[in-house]
Parts: sequence; C-alpha cells; structure tokens
Amino acid sequence: MRKYFRYRTAEDEPEDLYEAEALGMAGGFDERHGDADGMPGTGIADEGRRNTGVAKGATPAQSHENGADNGTGDAMKTIPAPASSEAPASSEALASSGAPNVANRTYRGKMNINPDTLRSDSDPQDPHDASDADAKSPLGDAYRRGPVIYRGSMIPQNGTTSGHLLDNDESTDWLHMDPWRVLRIQAEFVDGFGALAELGPAICVFGSARVKRNTPDYDAAQKMGELAARRSIAVITGGGPGIMEAANKGAALAGGVSVGLGIELPHEQGINPYVNLGMSFRYFFVRKTMFVKYSSGIIVCPGGFGTMDELFECLTLVQTHKTAMLPIVLYDSEYWSGLLDWIGGTLQARGMISSFDPNLFRVTDDPEEAVECASQLIVAKREGA
Repeated sequence: MRKYFRYRTAEDEPEDLYEAEALGMAGGFDERHGDADGMPGTGIADEGRRNTGVAKGATPAQSHENGADNGTGDAMKTIPAPASSEAPASSEALASSGAPNVANRTYRGKMNINPDTLRSDSDPQDPHDASDADAKSPLGDAYRRGPVIYRGSMIPQNGTTSGHLLDNDESTDWLHMDPWRVLRIQAEFVDGFGALAELGPAICVFGSARVKRNTPDYDAAQKMGELAARRSIAVITGGGPGIMEAANKGAALAGGVSVGLGIELPHEQGINPYVNLGMSFRYFFVRKTMFVKYSSGIIVCPGGFGTMDELFECLTLVQTHKTAMLPIVLYDSEYWSGLLDWIGGTLQARGMISSFDPNLFRVTDDPEEAVECASQLIVAKREGA
C-alpha cells in the first residue's frame, strides 16, 4: 500500500498540523484557496477529515494510530507542523528539508498531487517562464500585456490594459485600431453563419447593379429567380439593384426565399425591396465567404469589376480544390465572348491555366438552362436521398 502526502503551510489552514491528502481524492486542490470546486480554503480540513475518517479535534497521533484511509486503499499520513512559537515554514525552508514547493497550482483527477507530479525548487525552470527568460535576455526585463511580451524599447509607456479600460478617455481612436477591427470581422462571420445556417438549398446569381429594369438582362435574371424558387431553391444575390434586384424579385414573387447580402459602400445602395432575408456587411471577404459557403451553384450574368471578382474567386476556389465542384454558369454568350477568347487564346495558350480549366464553367443563353445547370448538385442530392 503506497503512501502519498503533501505539505501545507500555515496560510493554507489555521491548524497546528500539516494535513496529508491522498492521491485519487474527489475533485482537486487549489494550493492557494482550497479545493478546486470553489469551496473556501477553511473547509478543506473538514473535508479531509470526512475522507480520512479523522474526527474533528483529533490529534495527528490519533489519526496515524487509527490507520486512516480515504476509501481508495491509499493511506493518509499527517505531519505535525512546527511548534506554535516558531514562524511558519517558508518555501525555502520546505525546499531545504526535502518538502516540495507546490504553491499556486491546481490539481484535478489523475493530476492530484503525487511524487511524480510534484516539482521542487531545484527543478529546471520552465523555458516559457518570463522570470527565467528575463535573466537570460540581453534586452533586459520583460513586460507582459496579456499573451504579448515586450522587452527593451518595445515596452509600452502608456499604462496597463486594465488601466486603459477604466480610463475616462474621450478619444475614440481605439475604434479604428486593428484589434477592434478583428472583433468586428469576427462578429460579421458569427452573424452571417447564424442567419444563413438553416437556409437550405440555394444558388447565387451575380451581375451588375447598373442594369436597368425592363431590359433583356433584367428580365432574364428575374426569370432565373422565379425558376429557382419553383424548385424550392433559395436565391442569393448581393442585395443591390440591377441584376441582383431582378433575381430577388423573381424569387420573392414566386413565394421563395430571396436572400440579399449587401455591402457597405461609399455611395450606399441599400438592400433592394424584394429581399426577404437580408444582411449588410462591412467586408467583402466576409460577404464572399457567405456566397460560397451557402450556395450549391453560381449563375454569372453580365457585370463589371465586382462581378468579375466574384466569378474568378469561385473559379479559383474550384480550380485549387478549396471547395467542392461548384457548377458555374455564364449567362449571355455574346457578353462573355471576349473574355472566353482571352482565356483560351492567351491564358491557356501560354500555359497559365491547364487544358481542363476552361471546363470549370458553362456558357448559355437560356435562363432555364442556367438554373438547371446551377442546381444540378441540389437535384442530384435530392434524388440520392
């Protein structure tokens, strides 16, 4: 039967003894404040007695003679403290006497204190310990601000993080700093994922915001939205006017889900009135993530730089296998003919793309064919189910 014990200081428990705790006791011990489950330190003595069978008020000799056991087969051992007239043993004294110094540590479950997990003051320093690193750094003392370490001239001279939190500073420059910007980016991802997680099958329709109503391109995009909605497929657009409005209009008037993911621009466009699920984003890359993550097909209608950006973003993701095979359809062959000639006659001819890459998209002049091709993965999944 193995015996384990640990030393406690007078600060841990105002008793004239060092109580021993057995390996395997329920919960864990926080060497600073008592047990790891939030119990105050003054309750540890009573808890230890309950586990060891030591009655309150019993002397160390009585508990030792009784062969106290914690119920796990590991005997408990108590060690008398120094006489009351002596000062509490310091960590240096404990170390010199062979007692391990385990202050400021918390142990739970299998990590309850035992001879293998105890560390003495003579053990090598943790290589990540700032105090040890300071002694070896030619740059001088280290200053920590959260997880960041500063040394030498890089040490901030403007106070601590918690101090800044309490400052009554009228300046709002911190709103425009990168750490705050990261939180806004994170918030946009969280909002987007939360809003679209239960969207269901969807396709994206990209195209110019400059297309006027009652034009062939506008009417074709509206027809695409209607056909998708009748197939119980949501339509996702950039939420703006032109082609985007047309596709949203077709889906909404057909009773389908019409999604608009807008973007904050210098000349605000807002969300078009045919969107029944809309969001506005600050950052293009967050918005494009939502387009690709929640759509199973892409239809690209005539458009400008923004449309080209969305087209080549999707082509790149498919080409590099960052996303699954995503059907990409270019609508209006005449509009895209110049780009297609350049892709085949320049990019492919000069070896900038493979001979297979032009097959990553299809071209059509039929709105119905465009929807059919863009939704082929959705249809195949439904039929497979």
